This record gives sequence, C-alpha cells and structure tokens, in this order.
Amino acid sequence: MYDTSEFRKGLKIEIEEKPYEIVDFLHVKPGKGGAFVRTKLRNMLNGRVLDRTFRSGEKVGKPDLRERQMQYLYKEAHNYCLMDNENYEQIYLSEEQIGESRLFLIENETVNVVFLNERAIGIELPIFVELTVSDTEPGVKGDTASKVTKPATLETGAVLPVPIFINVGDRIKVDTRSGTYVERVK
Repeated sequence: MYDTSEFRKGLKIEIEEKPYEIVDFLHVKPGKGGAFVRTKLRNMLNGRVLDRTFRSGEKVGKPDLRERQMQYLYKEAHNYCLMDNENYEQIYLSEEQIGESRLFLIENETVNVVFLNERAIGIELPIFVELTVSDTEPGVKGDTASKVTKPATLETGAVLPVPIFINVGDRIKVDTRSGTYVERVK
C-alpha cells in the first residue's frame, strides 16, 4: 500500500483493481479544512487520463506488475515490435500502450516492458537517452546573455526547446520523464 505522502511522478498505483501511473500531482493545504492531493492519473490499460483527489494520508494499492528487459526493433503501422533478450520472442504494443515514450524510442534500444498478469501493458524508458538533432535553426553568435532557447527536432521526431548553441548533428541528452534537454554529449 502507498500513502499519499509517497506520491511522485511515474509511481504506479492501483485503484479499483486497475493499474494507474501518476502523471502529475499537487499537495494542497488549504487554510480551512484538511490537506489533500490532486493527481492526474493515466490508466495503464487504455491510456485514458483521469483527475482524482485524495485526502491526505489516504492509502492506495500497489499493482502486481512485473518488468522484463526487451529490445525495441521497429515500428509497423501503429504497432511497435519488441524482442525478449532471453528467448527472442517478439511482442507488439500499440501506440496507446507506448504513450509519450514513443517520442524518445530509438531502434535497438533496450527498454523495460511492464507486464500485468503476463500481458504486456507498457514500457519504461531509461531516465536519460542520447538523441541526435536532425533539424534546428542556426544560433545567433553572441546571443548567450540569457537562457535563450530554440525548437529542435530530434531523430525520433520529438520537438523540444534547446539552447541556441545546439546545431544539426549534435547529440544531446534528454530526460525522458519530463521531455527536456539536459546537456550536449561530446
């Protein structure tokens, strides 16, 4: 069982026998009345997002999930093919099951596939991935006085703001939890 004080982004909880992942949360302590936690939850089975409020100290279940390392091979129409590293068995996951992780998924990358009752329901990416910038505007020389950013398209198709000194062909480290630029990789 989890207590509301243990909530964090990415935590997997169980409500009404269904697994959910916490997308966002906010602890609120109003001047009058008891504290509570506002959460945004993503159903791990169908991808739907739900807003839910919990009283402070309320307990929620822990889902019976297993993870297995698999290698992402390729995308076929709206499905993603993954291969088990031990027995070479292949499985397919839909875009809904992959979710926002598809923006940072590179071919031949090893990911953790989440299973519920022997059924694959989603993936867990590494916290940081290194991606190549495929398109961005050239930076203006000397414009470094403040944190100026520009949009950059990565090899996976994801678009995110990067500092102006990043150029096409540079490799950058990206935080997959928030989808933000971390640093340039040498």
